[in-house]
Amino acid sequence: MNQQQRREFLKRSAAALGSCAIAGAWPSLLLRKAHADSQAAAGLAAGYGPLSPVTDQSTGLDLLKLPEGFRYMSYGWTGDVMDDGLPTPKSHDGMGMVRADESGIVLCRNHEIEDDKPGTGPIPAMYDRYASGGCTNLVFDPKEEKFKRSWRSLAGTANNCAGGVTPWGTWLSCEETVWGPGDREDADSEPFKYERDHGWVFEVPADGLADPTPIRDMGRFWHEAVAIDPETGIVYMTEDRNEGGLYRYLPNVKEKLAYGGRIEMLQVIGREDVRKGVWDGKAPDAGQPSAMFDVRWVPIDDPYRAHTPGLNDTKGVFSQGKQQQATTFARLEGCWYKDRIVYLVSTSGGDAGCGQVWAYEPDEERIRLVFESPAKEILDMPDNVAVSPRGGIVLCEDSLQPVARMRGLTEKGEVIALADNNMQLKGEKNSLKGDFRTQEWAGVTFSPDGKWMFANIQTPGVTFAITGPWGEGLL
Repeated sequence: MNQQQRREFLKRSAAALGSCAIAGAWPSLLLRKAHADSQAAAGLAAGYGPLSPVTDQSTGLDLLKLPEGFRYMSYGWTGDVMDDGLPTPKSHDGMGMVRADESGIVLCRNHEIEDDKPGTGPIPAMYDRYASGGCTNLVFDPKEEKFKRSWRSLAGTANNCAGGVTPWGTWLSCEETVWGPGDREDADSEPFKYERDHGWVFEVPADGLADPTPIRDMGRFWHEAVAIDPETGIVYMTEDRNEGGLYRYLPNVKEKLAYGGRIEMLQVIGREDVRKGVWDGKAPDAGQPSAMFDVRWVPIDDPYRAHTPGLNDTKGVFSQGKQQQATTFARLEGCWYKDRIVYLVSTSGGDAGCGQVWAYEPDEERIRLVFESPAKEILDMPDNVAVSPRGGIVLCEDSLQPVARMRGLTEKGEVIALADNNMQLKGEKNSLKGDFRTQEWAGVTFSPDGKWMFANIQTPGVTFAITGPWGEGLL
């Protein structure tokens, strides 16, 4: 969630006083609203047990609440000097594992910074001198159980929120903005000082520096996350807007995204809008889907259009799809591919406005709703998502809860508590002070063997490596 979205959300809330392996059971799992309602009444499933403060092995501070037997270490705090001599940027967001071999696990981490001021970073990896976002890469050694090094890999981009890993071992970093030189958010705003247009996708390697050339054919819109079908090479892209869409990029050459391609937007046949009213309140017969729809894709003729003609609405691509009956989703954020299915998170979707989890099946050209949160106590506004090698789904909340939470969704359709943000600092690390417990989780991903889960707290900006008795049947 960028600063503009957070301001809008706060206003609405005040006025209203909301590729790891995946087990084969998920495609046949059809969660019911009746089940979710019963869980809302009973509370969360037992999961790994209650959460309690656990001491960080790196700082000695009780930064997280985890189940018994779990432990963690922090790394890459905002301001920490990296191995290239540069300070670690702030606003840690989406993150993925781009490589794992004998040299360690390489993670690429986004920094969701929209500042239009001179950025820092290596010149060869700099896109816009007046943009401060970008990516950093980190190397974790699972044998020694420690982070080894980090460096700035992409610079001069704006609002790098999420993205996704590619099957060929790179990271796609997405800009969640469409502003360019001289643009204004509204009539009362100062013009942006950017030197170049933003709203693009960039590819970042596991080693060294990125080529800061945007993949323009992937479109200019409020990009959030991506997931790639390795068999077809198609890239699925989410849009984090209150009125957003699901897109796909069909590259001209498989695994060569910069060689051009075309984008299309999803139409759920018979449903112009799936933000609410998807569940009918009836428990379906056993084995029957509760919310499944056929889909098709409509072409986007001008993927570079930032705004609807004549407006300053940041909906240039979205409005083209809507003219052809494409479907509106509520803040599509995280997405994850496995076994011919693309899992999608709608952060504020559902009748309660607390979130939905969708599954798109490209072989069948259909989409189904596999979970909808009935109440914020169960799950409130999920954002980043990952699937563990054991089959469960991990959901990072981005809500206004007094404590930011990480939840798990098991194959049985149960929501469990996984981790709470417990960060309260008094200057012990990098002179950071404040109660940061409301700050969102982001960037969750797993090591190939599932032993280590990596995740970020966006502010004050820190990365965690978490391990414990994961076991079978949960996450």
